[in-house]
This record gives sequence, structure tokens and C-alpha cells, in this order.
Amino acid sequence: MKRRLVSCGLACVSLLGIWPVAAMAQDWPARTVRIVVPFAPGGAVDFMARELAQGLSMRLGKTFVVDNRPGASGVIGVDAVAKAPADGYTIVLANTGAIAISPHINKAMPYDALKDLVAVSAVAKVTNVMVVPSSFAARSVKQFIAIAKAAPGKINFASSGVGASDQMAAEQFMAMAGIRMTNVPYKGGGPAMIDVLSGNVDVIFSTFPPAVPYMKSGKLRALGVTSATRLEIAPDVPTIAEAGVPGYESDAWYGVFAPAGTPPAIVTALNAEITAVLQDPALQKRLLEGAAAKTFTSSPKVFATFVAGESKRWQKIVQASGIVGE
Repeated sequence: MKRRLVSCGLACVSLLGIWPVAAMAQDWPARTVRIVVPFAPGGAVDFMARELAQGLSMRLGKTFVVDNRPGASGVIGVDAVAKAPADGYTIVLANTGAIAISPHINKAMPYDALKDLVAVSAVAKVTNVMVVPSSFAARSVKQFIAIAKAAPGKINFASSGVGASDQMAAEQFMAMAGIRMTNVPYKGGGPAMIDVLSGNVDVIFSTFPPAVPYMKSGKLRALGVTSATRLEIAPDVPTIAEAGVPGYESDAWYGVFAPAGTPPAIVTALNAEITAVLQDPALQKRLLEGAAAKTFTSSPKVFATFVAGESKRWQKIVQASGIVGE
């Protein structure tokens, strides 16, 4: 009889431990949800996050706010979420760099992206564009490669930070084209673009929005886009693959992550709501025109598998290029 009472008591304690988690998941969201953006306001990630926050707020009737936490190519903001309570009220819209690239560049990472975070949903892929100043001699990718091969290491490329998408796009381009350029790192895309426009740097694999006004004015010449297919918003710009580097593709991807330990029911609910928001054709058009972003979604399990594969892929590229963190 005593043994039965002990057994029943243990079972009751176990159920009491599970009950608050189940109740929390069922009531989510009961208050404001914070979407951390690990970059400064005004960029492509910030634009996507604000569109997503507005859509989620409208669907769920609760406020989703954007909290910009820039620094260290996204690492600072992602780390803040990795260490946040796992209750579904703090999530992050992170990119390839902070999740799959920086962990292989920086020896002292403050988090393990595959262990300290749970993948919630993919959001979009963003295309970069290879641009040169109008004064630069090359008018095509093939001409650019020929000039670079004739003067190894003499051509400079601008990047917005170690492990950023523009640097990695350039590193992959060098490896596949068989050329060598010199990286000139900056603290952000703005200063990098200024020096490209002035002709102090020869090329940048820029995110699309900052480059578009200068492409239209003729101050920059677009040689190719980093995606596998041409962009609807720039149909006259060839892909780098078709312009001279077969097989080249270097899109940056973005997705939502939560702290490890977030209740699966909340992860599933959040995934379903994000998927619903991203299916809106009007939002898809805004993301494409405002950030050259094409939406793509998947289940948390499929996205987690994708992220793990991307981590392995970029690990090989980082090792081959010999990039070292700051």
C-alpha cells in the first residue's frame, strides 16, 4: 500500500511539472512577442522582420515587436535569444552568417547554433548582386575574371564584415572562378558601398536594395546576381552562373529561431502562423521589391535539417578559404 502511494505521488509530481508547460503552450501568445533582428534598422533583415511582425500581429491579435540588436555580423543578437527564456516570447530572425558561417570562423562563439536554438521556420532567400563602379573596365563577369587573372590579388572587394553574405559570396566566386582578390572589410554595408562608388574598391557583392539606386543612375554596373535564376525585378542582369561561372549560387537565407527548450506546441503554432503570413501574395511582392527576397517555408524539422546541412557546407568553404574571425 505504501509503495502504491509513493508511486502515485511521483506520478502526480511529474504531471504537475508538465502541466504548466502545456498550459503555457495552449495560451500562447498571451502577451507581446519580441522578434530580435541582429542587425541595424533599415536593412533587408529589418524590413523582413517588420513585415513579418505586422502580419503575425494581425493574425494573432497580439503585438509582435522588432528589437534591433546589431553587432558582430549578427552574433550579438542571436546570442541574446539563445540565452533568453524558452517560452516563445523571444525569437530571432537570423541569417546564414550568424547561424551557419560565423560558428566556423570565430573560435570563441558564445552559442552553439545547432544546440542552443530551435529552428522554427524558414522565411526567405535573399539575392546579392555583383556590382563594380562605372569606371571599372569590365562590362561582364567573363571580362572581370580575365582582368583578375592577369593581376592576382590586385583587385579589391569590399565586404560588410567577417562572415557576412557579401564576403562569402565573393569567397565562393573566387574559388569557383579560379581568381584571387583582396578583401577590404568595413563595419557595415554603408561604408563599403561609399568606397565602391568612389572607386577606391573595385567590386562588392552587395545586397540588392542599397545597390539599385546607383545601378539605375549608372554609377554602378551590375555584372551578375548570385541566385540560380534571374530576378523578376532585374531581368536584364544575368546570373553569375550563366555569365561565366557555371554552377555558382550564393543566396543568403533567413529564418526564425527560438531558444532551445521552447515547448514544441509553441514552435508548431509559430511555424503555422509564419507560413500563413508568408503565403500572402502582396507581402511576397513587397519582400521581393524591397529586399530581393523570395519567401520559402518548411516545417521545423525540415528547416532544422536544412540548417544543419548549410552549416556543413559553409564549414568546407570557410576551411578552404582560410577566413579567420576578428
